[in-house]
Amino acid sequence: MKGLFARIADYIRETDKIMLLLVLFTASFGCVAVFSATYYTESHSQFFTQFFSMLLGLGGAIFISFFDHNTILKKWWLAAFVGVIPVILTFFIGFAPDGTDDKAWLMVPGIGTFQPSEFLKICFVVTFSAHLSAVKSNINSLKVLIPVVLHGVFPVALIHFQGDDGTALVFAVMFIAMLFSAGLNIKYFIAAGISAIVALPLVYFFVMSEDQQKRIFTIFNLEADLQGAGYQQWMARLALANGGIVGQGYLKGELTQAAVVPEGYNDFIFVTIGEELGLLGCLAVVILLAAICIRCIFVGKTSSSDSGMFIAVGIFAMLLAQTVINLGMCLSILPVIGVTLPFFSAGGTSLTCLMLGIGLMLSVYMHRNALTVHI
Repeated sequence: MKGLFARIADYIRETDKIMLLLVLFTASFGCVAVFSATYYTESHSQFFTQFFSMLLGLGGAIFISFFDHNTILKKWWLAAFVGVIPVILTFFIGFAPDGTDDKAWLMVPGIGTFQPSEFLKICFVVTFSAHLSAVKSNINSLKVLIPVVLHGVFPVALIHFQGDDGTALVFAVMFIAMLFSAGLNIKYFIAAGISAIVALPLVYFFVMSEDQQKRIFTIFNLEADLQGAGYQQWMARLALANGGIVGQGYLKGELTQAAVVPEGYNDFIFVTIGEELGLLGCLAVVILLAAICIRCIFVGKTSSSDSGMFIAVGIFAMLLAQTVINLGMCLSILPVIGVTLPFFSAGGTSLTCLMLGIGLMLSVYMHRNALTVHI
């Protein structure tokens, strides 16, 4: 028994207590928000799923943190297999839950639904960090860069063809941020940026569906289609306006409890928080998520290995991209593309996988003095 307590004490002393406390407080805040956002249903299943997913993810994060991140990266092939295969299965046996447009979920007997793309994000951080660690010294050589780019483009294309362009965009941001941290020459980013700008009209007219085009057009004039593409964001505006500075009170949001804002417990949970806890509640959400992102960068900078830095940048980019895109959706700055708010939006798979990503961050911190092991 004394040995067990000694190990617990050693873990508490060595782990990143600031990151753990930030994540636990933020995820708990998210559980409380999900409870309120689904309170009108008189069913607390979403809350219990969120709560138990937080505990499961926390256990997974602590377990992962015991392993040196370099040891984890040596198993990059395993991460690739368990990350990609479930996504491929969605093309054959995937299904779309109510309120979604793409078949991006799998039904796991005895467990429930599972969204493989969320797990693929964490696996991509592992595989791409391993790849960059192996080639960093020659990253600006075209012979080396082409396979690296193909590695990064693969999950973006896979998730795009799955139909989830919001998540594909998150993968793209992770890919670009990790490439930048590897020291890729700026000329490549400039060339890619110019190419993207030139291609935008072609993507809009020949790649995007009519529904996607409407969503983009709508952000410039919500009132033009209040019964269609503009409805969700217009209701979000009204709910946020209802909240004012201090909100209408927990469980007392007029529009939230009337289920007026679609996906008020998921993609638009920021709106629920805004109506019930006001501007102060919204600021608390932004500050917490910003603090976690900043802590990721701090952990990456303290790592003595390139691999630790790549992992930290990958998790940072994932959290930042999801946060910016989701808040942009809720504030009618960006089109609605189905990106969840980290640690807040309801979703067992999402929260559990986020916690696994935090486990990688804890591993980087606890083994920050370990040197990169080339793979």
